[in-house]
Amino acid sequence: MGAQRPLFVFLDEGGDLGFTPDGSRFFTLTSLATFNPIAGYEALNRYRYACLASSHNLDTEYFHCADDNRYVRKRVFEIIASHQSAFRYDSLIVEKRKTHPSVQAQERFYPEMLGYLLCHVLKSVAGTAGEFIIVTDELPLKRKRRAIEKAVRTTLSRMLPDGLRYRLYHHASRAHAGLQIADYANWAILRKWERGETAFYDLIKPRLASEFEIFRSGGVLYY
Repeated sequence: MGAQRPLFVFLDEGGDLGFTPDGSRFFTLTSLATFNPIAGYEALNRYRYACLASSHNLDTEYFHCADDNRYVRKRVFEIIASHQSAFRYDSLIVEKRKTHPSVQAQERFYPEMLGYLLCHVLKSVAGTAGEFIIVTDELPLKRKRRAIEKAVRTTLSRMLPDGLRYRLYHHASRAHAGLQIADYANWAILRKWERGETAFYDLIKPRLASEFEIFRSGGVLYY
């Protein structure tokens, strides 16, 4: 791998950002890192048009795992599995009940978790790329988007190694196959942790470089 090539890192989150009893037990953040951001693009696009042309009235603008029906979901996972040799997945797992109340504010929780995941990923692949192009899905919580975006940038500046070159973009998932694939991988990982279901998780597991439960020691995060 040429040292001057940019490494693209696509990110997706799963679970909810609330800390109420009826919310998700886990919050997950998953990254897809690749030097080839169009890997799988043509196959996914062909299948998207096949969905539009099918007799089942599949109004498919882009793929989103939680919304796609089980037949579409199965086929998309098959396409991903056949193209993911170019990918590296990493996932951060948060058991939300272990999060200290001081970190639960959404403007802090999301940027901190994103920072921990990216710090791990970028340090793990340091030296392989000239710079990092980081693309997240459109940020959650539209009414707080500006505050969260500012917090993300501030957190990354504090947590990432000095001199590391990166650019950060927040794009709609429909804009990148990488975001849609990260969404599928993250859905499979969250499904494993929330429900113990591993059928789709097993398809992406060969390219899962790390799956880090941030509170596995039983402690809480606060500082």
